[in-house]
Amino acid sequence: MIKALCVFCGSSNGRQLLYAGRAKKLAEYLLAEKITLVYGGANVGLMGILADTMLSGGGTVIGVMPKSLVEREVAHTGLTEMHIVAGMQERKALMADLSDAFVALPGAFGTLDELFEVLTWNQLGIINKPIGLLNIDGFFDLLLQMLDHAVAEKFLRPEHRNMLLTGDDLHQLMQDLENYKPVKAEKWIERLKAGEI
Repeated sequence: MIKALCVFCGSSNGRQLLYAGRAKKLAEYLLAEKITLVYGGANVGLMGILADTMLSGGGTVIGVMPKSLVEREVAHTGLTEMHIVAGMQERKALMADLSDAFVALPGAFGTLDELFEVLTWNQLGIINKPIGLLNIDGFFDLLLQMLDHAVAEKFLRPEHRNMLLTGDDLHQLMQDLENYKPVKAEKWIERLKAGEI
């Protein structure tokens, strides 16, 4: 059962109002289900919308932010809990420890870094927690095509590709996360002889 959801998303609102609207809907879902939000701790962009919606509805919000970002004055000052950490690696590890599952909304380098970190940890068996993409208006379509290409080229096992649950319907995605069963598959380890290259 998901009691705490970690959300990775942009510190920008994005070009379309749709992104902010769906971030708000996710927060409203978490409030209705009494699920704690764990996120990066910012007061801007989709991150700020998530936190503000949760807090205005009486929800629990836990932020995790490196000291260097707090000093740039983007830290949300009204959270239920705020953990100030030394750097990004510590941030990602603590967010993972505090959460039962993960969802990524639209974002850029930081969002993708956090997403792929927890995917890699799942692949290696460091954690076994469900991970989802809320693919708002096809935002992640090209990324998903790249992952499918990695499968076709035998750099990524299909079992590991399927660890990333994806959908545009929030309720269905959350149900898929609740029903997730950890994947067990060996990593490809192949050695070519000098004459085969």
